[in-house]
Amino acid sequence: MVDLTPLLAFRWSPRSFDPTAELAADHASALIEAARWAPSAGNVQPWRFALGHRDDEMFKRILVNLPEPDQRWAQRASALLLGTHLTGAAGHLYDLGQAIAHLTVQATALGLHVRQLRGLDRAGLAADLDLPDGVRPHVVVAVGQLGDPLSLPADLLGSETGLRRRLPLAEIVLTSGNAKYVS
Repeated sequence: MVDLTPLLAFRWSPRSFDPTAELAADHASALIEAARWAPSAGNVQPWRFALGHRDDEMFKRILVNLPEPDQRWAQRASALLLGTHLTGAAGHLYDLGQAIAHLTVQATALGLHVRQLRGLDRAGLAADLDLPDGVRPHVVVAVGQLGDPLSLPADLLGSETGLRRRLPLAEIVLTSGNAKYVS
């Protein structure tokens, strides 16, 4: 592997969160601040966030709108963050992705882990959180400290403890004839 910054090389998206760890207020602020400074087309910043800490009302409202299989492990996260986008803003999903990526790198720098979830009840979240018109839920990010993988349900243990895998570069780099677009 090429020499990546450790913030990227060691980033990992676990399901095993420590159910006793709390997300410190300064860490929560740093995560949102990292997202705030993400690149944004035309500086529109079409993202909005809702952050719930374990056992508070926001956390519970986000959690119940996740699929049951994800609720089993997400309930152990220190926090759940809902990432939304403004409809009608150019590049809104791309920009939201940038914000979540920046938040993820900041979490890694703080010794935290995140796992992103796109399978969620978007209509349920919009209603349960009384989101303003034009604000659409898109992703939930579970945040916390790494927990014991053996505490997970048996059907999740293999994916949690197995080797991380990525497609080889040859499969993700587009080529035209013999010329590669990226070398």
